[in-house]
Amino acid sequence: MNMTIKYQLFKAIVVAGTLALAPITYANPDQHKGIDIIVNINDANAEQLDKLLVGIGPDKAENIIQYRMKYGKFASVDDLVKVKGIGTSTVDKNRNRIKL
Repeated sequence: MNMTIKYQLFKAIVVAGTLALAPITYANPDQHKGIDIIVNINDANAEQLDKLLVGIGPDKAENIIQYRMKYGKFASVDDLVKVKGIGTSTVDKNRNRIKL
């Protein structure tokens, strides 16, 4: 196989791999456009918190549950910053999704 064919084959593999991974790599956290996502942080379970809030994975979702069990219900959306691992940036990204 000459170099030109090897190079073209390599390019084709790279492009195919990039296209195959594009939906994963560039996934939009607001993938449900047109649907309002609202989460009651005082009632939602860990899976709902993980799946429906931006920047909240399983560990942070569990931290929210543990905080709620220890201190009671959240009085405001901004109280989320009291949870380990959650900062103001994460709260701001989710402000329109959260209800109490």
